[in-house]
Amino acid sequence: MLLKTFGWSFAITALGLVAAVFYGGWKAFGIVAILSILEISLSFDNAVVNAGILKKMNAFWQKIFLTVGVLIAVFGMRLVFPVVIVAISAKIGPIDAVDLALNNKDHYQELVTDAHPAIAAFGGMFLLMIFLDFIFEDRDIQWLRWIERPLAKLGKVDMLSVCIALIVLLITSFTFATHAHQHGGAHVDKAQTVLIAGVAGLITYMVVGGLSGYFEDKLEEEEEREHEEEEEAERSGKKKPAIVLAGQAAFFMFLYLEVLDASFSFDGVIGAFAITNDIVLMALGLGIGAMYVRSLTVYLVRQGTLDDYVYLEHGAHYAIGALAVILMITIQHEINEVITGLVGVVLIAWSFWSSVRRNRALAAAEGKASSDEKAEVSSGV
Repeated sequence: MLLKTFGWSFAITALGLVAAVFYGGWKAFGIVAILSILEISLSFDNAVVNAGILKKMNAFWQKIFLTVGVLIAVFGMRLVFPVVIVAISAKIGPIDAVDLALNNKDHYQELVTDAHPAIAAFGGMFLLMIFLDFIFEDRDIQWLRWIERPLAKLGKVDMLSVCIALIVLLITSFTFATHAHQHGGAHVDKAQTVLIAGVAGLITYMVVGGLSGYFEDKLEEEEEREHEEEEEAERSGKKKPAIVLAGQAAFFMFLYLEVLDASFSFDGVIGAFAITNDIVLMALGLGIGAMYVRSLTVYLVRQGTLDDYVYLEHGAHYAIGALAVILMITIQHEINEVITGLVGVVLIAWSFWSSVRRNRALAAAEGKASSDEKAEVSSGV
């Protein structure tokens, strides 16, 4: 099971590390290894959240997520995305941007750093909306009840998450503009860029999330109808018709997963520049990490881990909220990538331990109830 799920990840790791040695020797090998670990640590919460969505999809779409999805994640976000950002921000052609990335790495890194406020605003708003919609939802299982119970009541107010996200964006852009003004106004124009990028992130979340939710509801309705048709088919002996809508629903959930992965990868791509400005090594290291995150997502689904450890999803969403805040802060202030990675790991580890304690308490309660029942029976005899 483990080899079947992680087989491709092991193979890509071997190929990537060998390619690194051929490209830049053992120093490149070390850089790629570090980048892989960085990507996995920063994206573990991504795997947990992805698993919650992926378990609703059939085996075919899970394979699409592991194949086509990986191509989008590795080549799209880890290789093409930084080049596109530079091309747009520097107003140069994509070929010139690639040439810059390969032959003038210091200037390339400067251009990516200049584009960071827009990237952080877009990704931060997208992730913040995911967290707010989760925390404001009234759910049966609550982890930190002293926080979640009152927030679930507040969540009954329509569009509250959108209002809070927009307030955060306005405060961030206003703070950015004020800081720039105090330092000579060099970045006043970027305050507007932050505002526009943040609104774009919000719109992206609402469009993609809304479509995936719509088709997910349609899929549930269709599954109910399918169940009724199966029962009717058994009674009449006729063959039930095939379902087309499931493919549409799975497609939009797949699209949602890809946008979600893109938002999660922002911090990894930006953080990678603290280690190297070589785009080839970045693509290799982050690509290997992305493969493991994909495999871990499928592993969590197939093992039913989220059903067994019910607080894991809560921990992952709190990590998303923390990452969203960190991204918004990094528009103005630098935060070490180690802190970013540790926050997510600590929150997920905490939620895992809470789940283990909950399972033990439930098992103990069931054991006690069973022993009491046996004692009553024996005393009755």
